[in-house]
Amino acid sequence: MDDTPLSVLFTALFFLILLSAFFSGSETGLMTLNRYRLRHLADKQHPGALRAQQLLQRQDRLIGLILLGNNFVNVLASILMTLITLRIYNDTGLLFAAGLVLTIVILLFAEVTPKTLAALHPERVAFPAAFVYVPLLKLLWPVVWVVNGIANGLLKLLGVSPENGSSDALTTEELRTVVTEAGALIPKRHQSMLLNLMDLENVTVEDIMVPRNEVTGIDIDADWEVSRKVLMESQYTRLPLYRETIDHVIGILHMRKVLPLLYRQQLDPETLQAIAREPYFIPENTSLNRQLLNFQREHRRIGFAVDEYGDIQGLVTLEDILEEIVGEFTSDPTAHIEDIQPQDDGTWLVDGSINIRSLNSALAMSLPTDGPKTLNGVITEYLEMIPETGTSLLLDNHPVDIVQIKENMVKTVRIHKPLENHTQTAAEEHTE
Repeated sequence: MDDTPLSVLFTALFFLILLSAFFSGSETGLMTLNRYRLRHLADKQHPGALRAQQLLQRQDRLIGLILLGNNFVNVLASILMTLITLRIYNDTGLLFAAGLVLTIVILLFAEVTPKTLAALHPERVAFPAAFVYVPLLKLLWPVVWVVNGIANGLLKLLGVSPENGSSDALTTEELRTVVTEAGALIPKRHQSMLLNLMDLENVTVEDIMVPRNEVTGIDIDADWEVSRKVLMESQYTRLPLYRETIDHVIGILHMRKVLPLLYRQQLDPETLQAIAREPYFIPENTSLNRQLLNFQREHRRIGFAVDEYGDIQGLVTLEDILEEIVGEFTSDPTAHIEDIQPQDDGTWLVDGSINIRSLNSALAMSLPTDGPKTLNGVITEYLEMIPETGTSLLLDNHPVDIVQIKENMVKTVRIHKPLENHTQTAAEEHTE
């Protein structure tokens, strides 16, 4: 070494610093790769992604290889720096200063800079590095095996198994965060649909059904001319057929079968009952994702929601579930909801039986959906009484006036626009 030119020593030192930068940067690049993008690229047979995925299957081996190489070149760099200092100054007192200089150089050029670059562009660093590490791991496998064997033994003493690494699987909430943070990669409309799709598990048929008192159908025992008029003016494709009340449902009528017979004047109550399809019943606590699959399996588009006693509580359709995913099928969120009537003064007259989820969606409100399912239920639960006409309260920062009480129920309310700069979230009540 004494006869080695300084130029060679400086060149070797520079080369070792480059190697240290390679090990440091590639470590960060490989560890910060997006695992899902990596899997996608590997499925498309990307060479670098395939090798990186192979290395990351056992991260303990990869880390052992990288640290082995990084520490080796850093130790060699320290030895070379010592030799260069002694050759130039021949003074051991300057070794500390030389070590300090080397530490700063390694920190700046072999640690911070390459690791920052790799963190910003992991694929550009990790994929080329994988071509080096795969054969290097095979070459140094005996040494890596010994190092990892000792390290893994220490981990097992601490109750940690290197074979059981953390799973890449995402929970629903984590997936929700991924979709929300996707930004411009996923259009807002598609983000909303994906989030709604994940919410189907938490929403039941009871949350979206049409209440039984609002179900439009045909009473087979009613005056035939009245029933005939309802059939001719119906805006629905399918109508329930019942006897006296919806509790005695007979079946479902499809207007595609009804109208030709009606046009040929061949329709009567007996024929109506003959062409009706048997009713389909759904437990009211069935989740929407399950019911969507049930509709598909049973080749149905409409069903009756029943409670634990078998009593019909409402009606749910395939369209209702699809609207929970894609949103309403109209540009105006209140246009299709007969229970919401916009007024000229900017308020809305709302039927008390409206479903809370529909109200929240139409008026951008945030009323709780885990309690009462209707606006009447929310108001009476909060007030703990049946209010009088003229009672006013504040719901979700919206002033609400009770307009009409009918049959011990809140029939109609007036909802005003939300108050500005109002910090109180609990409902407030007063009677005019």
